[in-house]
Amino acid sequence: MIAYKLFRQLKSGEITSLFINKNERLRVGKWIEAKCYETKGFKKRPFWHCTEKPSAPHLTEKNRVWKRVEIDEYFELKRPNNQGGKWYLAKFLKIIE
Repeated sequence: MIAYKLFRQLKSGEITSLFINKNERLRVGKWIEAKCYETKGFKKRPFWHCTEKPSAPHLTEKNRVWKRVEIDEYFELKRPNNQGGKWYLAKFLKIIE
C-alpha cells in the first residue's frame, strides 16, 4: 500500500521522525519496523502514522518533507479533514522517495 509521511529533514539531507525517537536517521528503500518509544508528553504510539495524501494541515512543514512510503500490516484511522482525513497506522514502512 502506498501512503505519505511527513519527516523532519536535517541540513545534511537526512530524515528523521517528527517527534518520537527523532535522533534516529531513517534510510530510504529499507523496511523499518515500528517500535514503541515512550516519550514524555506523547501518547504511546507503536505504529508509523501515515496519510492517504501528502496533507496534514495541522502540522507545520518548516524543515520537514513529505515522502512517499510503502506500508505493510496497517489499519485505517479516520481523522478530521483539518488533520489530513484518512490516516494509516502501520507496523512496517519503507521510504520510497
